[in-house]
Amino acid sequence: MKNLINPETLNFLSTLEINNNREWFNENKQLYLKAKENVENVVNEIISGVSEFDKSVERLEAKNCIFRIYKDTRFSKDKTPYKTNIGASLVEKGPKTLNHAGYYVHLEPGKSFLAGGVYMTEPKNLKTIREKISSEGENFLKILNKKSFKDNLELRGDRLVKVPQGFDKENPMGDYLKFKQFTVFHPLSDEAILDGNFVKNTVKVFKEIYPFNQFLNDAIQ
Repeated sequence: MKNLINPETLNFLSTLEINNNREWFNENKQLYLKAKENVENVVNEIISGVSEFDKSVERLEAKNCIFRIYKDTRFSKDKTPYKTNIGASLVEKGPKTLNHAGYYVHLEPGKSFLAGGVYMTEPKNLKTIREKISSEGENFLKILNKKSFKDNLELRGDRLVKVPQGFDKENPMGDYLKFKQFTVFHPLSDEAILDGNFVKNTVKVFKEIYPFNQFLNDAIQ
């Protein structure tokens, strides 16, 4: 039987948002472990589906892709100890890899989404991505302008005010060269997460992201 996201998983995250303290969490840790196991099972199915067209993820295991729920509050004004989401990063070299483009599942009631691309990377890699976009603009736009891509995904990211140094300010790809992150997003409703076809639909969205990721990874490998 295929794995589904349980309503109890979203209920746990909603309740955690209201009771974001160690006492409540410790008393209800079994609920967290059940939610985590549920997401792991679903993510393993997603990995299996994605590996059919992207072999780079076929050796990944969900347990190594899901981020810790415990927050690092040392440099944050928000001192609540727990994240109110469960996120999984499907990247060839693991979830902590910043340099490679990959896929991301973010489950948070009312704020869930799928994503892909490069969120953070070293400056040298950002430069080579921009160079590739500048020199292969037609191929980049072909990916972004594909109807099924545009229907499902939106390119987002922080941007510079001006075209970065080293590139002609009149560069025809200038608007894209300003991006500091190259990420695409697909919003998810709670209903979409609980849908029986969630895994199938997620794999479909990630298949649309695959050429985008390939383009980015070709630049930084």
